[in-house]
Amino acid sequence: MEKRLLSKALYFVTCFVLMVNQSWAQEQEGNATLKETLKINVITNETHQMIEHFGASDAWSAQFVGLWPEKKKNAIAELLFSSEADAHGNPKGIGLSMWRFNAGAGSAEQGEQSGIRDEWRRAESFLNADGTYDWNKQAGQVWFAKAARAHGVGNLLIFPNSPPVSMTKTGKAYAKDGQSNLKEDKYPAFGEYLAQVIKGLSEKGLKVDYVSPVNEPQWDWSDGGQEGTPFWNNEIAGIAKAVDQALEENNLTTKIDIAEAGKINYLYEQADKEGRGEQVTNFFNPSSSNYIGDLKHLSRTISAHSYFTTSPYESAVEQRASLNAMIQSVPDLKYWMSEYCILGGNGGEINGNGRDLGIEPALYIAKVIHNDLTVSDASAWHWWIAISPYNYKDGLIYIDKNKEDGEFYESKMLWALGNYSRFIRPGYQRLSVEINSQKQQSPDLLVSAYSSADQHETVLVFVNSGIKDVEVGLFEDGDSKSIKSLYITSNDKDLEAEVIDVSVNNIVIPARSIVTAVTER
Repeated sequence: MEKRLLSKALYFVTCFVLMVNQSWAQEQEGNATLKETLKINVITNETHQMIEHFGASDAWSAQFVGLWPEKKKNAIAELLFSSEADAHGNPKGIGLSMWRFNAGAGSAEQGEQSGIRDEWRRAESFLNADGTYDWNKQAGQVWFAKAARAHGVGNLLIFPNSPPVSMTKTGKAYAKDGQSNLKEDKYPAFGEYLAQVIKGLSEKGLKVDYVSPVNEPQWDWSDGGQEGTPFWNNEIAGIAKAVDQALEENNLTTKIDIAEAGKINYLYEQADKEGRGEQVTNFFNPSSSNYIGDLKHLSRTISAHSYFTTSPYESAVEQRASLNAMIQSVPDLKYWMSEYCILGGNGGEINGNGRDLGIEPALYIAKVIHNDLTVSDASAWHWWIAISPYNYKDGLIYIDKNKEDGEFYESKMLWALGNYSRFIRPGYQRLSVEINSQKQQSPDLLVSAYSSADQHETVLVFVNSGIKDVEVGLFEDGDSKSIKSLYITSNDKDLEAEVIDVSVNNIVIPARSIVTAVTER
């Protein structure tokens, strides 16, 4: 009996010791995750580009959603445009600072005869077939543009995917055989049309700051999937001159944005599109026959889209470094990344197909934003369609594909963009960052920093794609910095404000999260 009791006592003691050892081992393993506190040092005298804006476009859903019931469309507008916080300090929206307005070509009026299969990708035009203008058209889009202005969005850009159908060679809003769809004698008319749209929107209280007259001119746009047309570089130069003249004749201050290249490499190399690449040299080298850098209304900016250049990671960085080198070769030239959503297979890293409201695509686009801002020095970053009805990774907010009403759904991609757009405001300037005295960063943990225009605060954005939490200490020019506020987007948080001890400078960046930290300077 005593032996059995002793044996049982030894058994429980052994189990207890094993449990303690296991608990200790697990604790040590957890501590190993945070064993090293990474020193994040912001270097304030190493400044880079000034941030102009973060944006998204109204194509194509706003034409319908802008006519939805007031409560729902106002809620969607708040998510996109608001810079306010709720009672708990959580952002109500992502505070976009640019809104892109699709100036339609008139395929919607053509209906099924337009040849564009998806009704949602057709668009109305303010220009009637008889040459008059109907400013009651595109009412849903006008509503969203006004909502953006009411929320304090400071920049409005208009962009046509195609000239009005009355000016096209095919009589439709998409091209044929990969050739320009703008009639040769309609360049002045196209310029005047854009000037009239700018004036018409102005009469509605909508000042148009920029016009982008061509979109992804490298693609054929002949499949009837949406409005669109290709252009050669010499044609783009001709269009820019026509728009510049029309803006001048109509006493408008709107600036022209060129050239919305379909991929970033078309800006710095010929690539696979003879006559449609090397666009920086074509448009901004005075010795080029397509030089337009001296146009009065041309912004000192060139734009491109980040599609097909984001994977693998090393290649993405290399291409953006090449782009930046080309941009830097032209005095005072700035670069906008003016359209992106997740397309294609991306080297197996992530696929554009399939709606995903979770953290995986959010982390992916956060890395894209980071590289566009820190490697190519983009002064602006714009998402593609703000509101998507599709089963695709192309939306910030998703909706039921219903023209009159429906439900809407927030995505983590919305809030991931908000980690940047809500806190890095126009006029903020990017600063250099070191991690443990090294400027080289791992794709698992990316950090960028931005100083406010008044230099009173610094915004840092962390992208932790890894599976472990990371502890960091914040420093500025070697001096420790305490944190004013902290916001996290993760699997269970949507840009949520964190309660923190403002007296400390160490914070934990959770695994698989995007974190924005604001410090006082």
